[in-house]
Formats: sequence, C-alpha cells, structure tokens
Amino acid sequence: MTYFAVQYRYVDDPVALDRERPRHRAFLSAHSPEAVVASGPLIGADTPGALLILRGETRESVAALLDTDPFWVAHLIQERTLTEWNPVIGILA
Repeated sequence: MTYFAVQYRYVDDPVALDRERPRHRAFLSAHSPEAVVASGPLIGADTPGALLILRGETRESVAALLDTDPFWVAHLIQERTLTEWNPVIGILA
C-alpha cells in the first residue's frame, strides 16, 4: 500500500461547513484505519483546510474514495491536492 498526503482548502462558508462536518467526519471514521490513517484541521492557515494521510493502492483509487467525501460532494472543498508520500521516519515508516 502507498501513502498519500492530501490537503483540503475549504470554501469560505462556515455555516455550510458546520452543517456537513458530522457527515464528513463519519465518512472519514468509516474508512479509518484501513484507508484514512490520520486527518485533522490545519491550524493558523490563511484559509481553512485540513491535512489527511491516506493509504491506498493507487492515486486514482484514493481520489475516487475522496470523491465521495460529503464535503467534496457538497462543493465545500475549493482545492484538493493529493501527493504520494514516502514516510522514512516515525510510526508509518
């Protein structure tokens, strides 16, 4: 399995984000720990967002999973980057 670092940048709509957050977190939890290794908000970022570490066979399979994230479906993610990641130190190495 390959690790992927995913960064979300959210739209500027706190009300909609708050409304969808329970479904978003339930989605992430449902895929943890098999695919979603870690996830959490970025603190102090210029725009609200999150960092996720996922595990998957291919970039395409991880992107397909993330396409079903309720935040993505509700168009609350204005930018999503997905980068293959090779941990060499720490518990994931």
